[in-house]
Parts: sequence; C-alpha cells; structure tokens
Amino acid sequence: MKDLKSILQSNLLLKITSLNVIVISIRLTVSLVIQRVLSTTVGEIGIAQIGQLRNLIQILMSTASLGIFNGVIKYVSEFRDDNQRLKDLFKTTFTFVFIGSIVTSLTVFFYASWITIELFGSLEFVNIIKLLALLPLVIGINRAFQGILNGLSDYKKYAKIDLLSYILSATILLVCLYFYKLEGVLFSIVITPIIQLVIILYIFGSTLKKLIKVKDLAFKIPFAKELLAFALMSFVSTALLNYIELDIRTMITKKIHINEAGYWTAMSFISKNYMTFSSGLFSLYVVPKFARIYSKHAFIYEVFYIYKTLLPLFGIGMLVVYTLREQIIAIIYPNFAGLEPLFKWQLLGDFISLATLVVAHQFLAKKMVKSFIITELISLGLFYFLSKNFIVLYGAEGVVIAHFIRSIIILVIVCFLVARSFDNQSKIS
Repeated sequence: MKDLKSILQSNLLLKITSLNVIVISIRLTVSLVIQRVLSTTVGEIGIAQIGQLRNLIQILMSTASLGIFNGVIKYVSEFRDDNQRLKDLFKTTFTFVFIGSIVTSLTVFFYASWITIELFGSLEFVNIIKLLALLPLVIGINRAFQGILNGLSDYKKYAKIDLLSYILSATILLVCLYFYKLEGVLFSIVITPIIQLVIILYIFGSTLKKLIKVKDLAFKIPFAKELLAFALMSFVSTALLNYIELDIRTMITKKIHINEAGYWTAMSFISKNYMTFSSGLFSLYVVPKFARIYSKHAFIYEVFYIYKTLLPLFGIGMLVVYTLREQIIAIIYPNFAGLEPLFKWQLLGDFISLATLVVAHQFLAKKMVKSFIITELISLGLFYFLSKNFIVLYGAEGVVIAHFIRSIIILVIVCFLVARSFDNQSKIS
C-alpha cells in the first residue's frame, strides 16, 4: 500500500488518472440515472433532439471563443512564469472572446427560426434557440477560463469544477424535465454554461484574480497570430465535426427513421461519457507535457509511457462495457432495440481513436496547423462519406462501422505526419 501511495505521489499522470477515475465514476453513475430517465420519458425522438441541441452548443463553444481553448492551454503552460507574456495572451484571449461572442449571438438570434427548423423540423423550440443567442459571451468567457485552468495543470480544481458543474446541471435537468418535459430538458442544457461559469468563479476565482488584472486588459491582440492558428484548428475539429454529426443524424432520420437516429445518439452519449475520462488527461497533462518536448526520442518515450498507463485501463473498461452491453441497454435505454449492434464497432473505434489522440495532441502542443487540418479534414471526410454510404446498407450501425474504419486510417496518417515532422526538424538542426 505504501509503495502504491509513493508511486501515485511521484507520478503526475497517475495522479490525474486516479482522480479522473473517481470523478468519471461519479459522473457515469449520475449519467446512467439521467439517461435512464430521459429514455423512458422522451424516448428515441427526444434523445435525438437532445443530441441536435448538444451539437449546436458545441459549435457555439468554438465560435464564441474563436477556438482559442487549446492555444490558451499551450501558452499558459509555456509562459506561466512570464507575467508580461501572460498579460499579452489575456488581452488577445478576451478580445477574441468578445468579437466571437458578439458575432455568434447576432447570427443565432437573426437565424433562430432557420436553425430551429434545421435541428428539430419545426418551430416548436424556437424560444430555446433565441435564449441560446443571449449566452455566447458566457460560453466564451467560460471556455477561456477553462483553458487557463488546464494550462496551469491544476487538476484538483479542475476535478472539483467538473464534478460540481455536472451534478448541479444534472439536478436542474431533472427538475426541468419533471415540470416542462422535453422543452425543460432543452432549456436546462442551454443554461448549463451559466452554471459552469459560476462554479469556475467560485472555486478558481482567487487564482484568476491573481493572474488576470482587469485594469491591464485592453482591446488589443498582441497574440493574434499565435491564437488564430488555434482558431482555425478549432473550427475544423469542433465546429465542422458537430455540423457533420448534425447532418448525419438528419440523414438517418430522413433515410430510415428518427428512432434509428435516437439509437445512434444514445450510443454517442455512452461513448462520450467514457471518453470524457481521457479529455481531462489530454488538456491537463498531454498538451502541457508535449509543449516542452523537442526531441523524437523523448516524444516516443512519453507516448509509450502514456500508452502503457492508459490503454490497459481503457481496454479493460471497454471490455466490461461490451460484456455488459445488454444489461446497460436494459438499465439505461429500455426498449432501444436497435442499440445493441452498435457497441462493438463504437468501442473498437474509440479504443483506436484514443491511441490516435495521444499522438495527435502533438499537433496542438507544437501548433502544427497544416498537419492538424489535413488529418481532421481527411478524418471528417472519411466519416461523412463512409457513413452516407453505409447507412443505406446497415442503418444506424453503418455510422459506427464508418467510425471504426476511419479510426484505423487516421492512426496511420497521424503517426506518419508526426514522425516526418521530427525527421524534418532533425534535418534543419
């Protein structure tokens, strides 16, 4: 026991991993309850519509902050002891957030009717979308603060904020569901960024006050060139991905049935819940770590160190999920008869994606914009093209088969591009 404790104390990755296990376990438990209640009250149609709104919010998260999240992580990590560089970074960050939020708000407000029809097929929830148009500034500031928190690798505060935000948001969702059914659920999802921002200020506010002096902020962009590269990468990886997911869900609805769209959305919710375990590790550990590695040998050593720490844990977890898939469906999504065939391909694709994501975070850590965009466009193009063709042959299962196939191809491409970047660097040196 003492040996285990000493290992945990000396190993940052294991510290973050062990804390993440606790946080994600609680989140998964709460999520199981939420998904069970939703599946039995709003059904496949409601689950699909909730998925549409979540995708829209993910797009707004990117546009409202102009995609600077990973850039903030990188530069806060690099310049944490350089006050002047941090001042310049924060000036640019909040200028970007202000511009992105205003443009996003106006766009969503004036196109609210069109967006509502595209998402839900009618104007029933147009007021929800109009409410969402008022919140991009909150979403953008929230995203900037999260970037600072991750850049400092303050994993304990990150865990507190993540867990408290999730539990409070879930509670509000259940209350809104009880009183207002599906519309209440959509409303609770829209106001979640407000809850997250309040909790960040409550837990992380004192640190933010020390780092960010309001009097030093100005409408200037000294870090514009550096952050614009991340804005472009964010648009491709977040906005475009969520747009494609929206389109695929609409495609399933039109070509097969909205129930099938609900099955795929349910599978995506399950996948995103356990993949959340890795997202904190990437932003808190991998990006800051890779940002400080400059040799191929050190990079390979770190990648394999992460692999041997994480992949066995994920592999075992995914095997458990697959083995218990029928019980999971019975408990969380009763009567979702078309969900069971999706597990195999989704889990295989996610495992390969995890291995790919570890290496691909080198693109973010070293601001390899061209390589990042090439791989993301190939990945999204493959996913969309394969899904479009496989839906006709296999229904909703075709989408997860497409996910598995593109995951294998992208792993090979990412490894090739990262290896080539180190080789080119060696030649220049």
